[in-house]
Amino acid sequence: MTARTTIILPRIERILAQFGESIKLARLRRKLSTQQVAERAGINRTTLWQIEKGAPHVSLGAYAQVLFVLGLEKDLSKLAADDELGRRLQDAQLVTPRRAPKKK
Repeated sequence: MTARTTIILPRIERILAQFGESIKLARLRRKLSTQQVAERAGINRTTLWQIEKGAPHVSLGAYAQVLFVLGLEKDLSKLAADDELGRRLQDAQLVTPRRAPKKK
């Protein structure tokens, strides 16, 4: 079985890089070292470094652990919380026009 390669779009790469930078800034504001955060999150420093760079291949669980260590785990619940497009699509399907009965 061959390994699948996920193609990451440039826009997503930029978003992940910004997310990683935000995590790094949060760590620095708390004056925590990479070693401290990595130990508390149960990951190694290399993985933390990749998270802070916004690496797309790092598991969401590792990102969540780091957010928890930094006290930012509630930010995860904000992801996709306001699905405006999905609601509009759902509403469009709910409104179905009634057809007049067929005449015989």
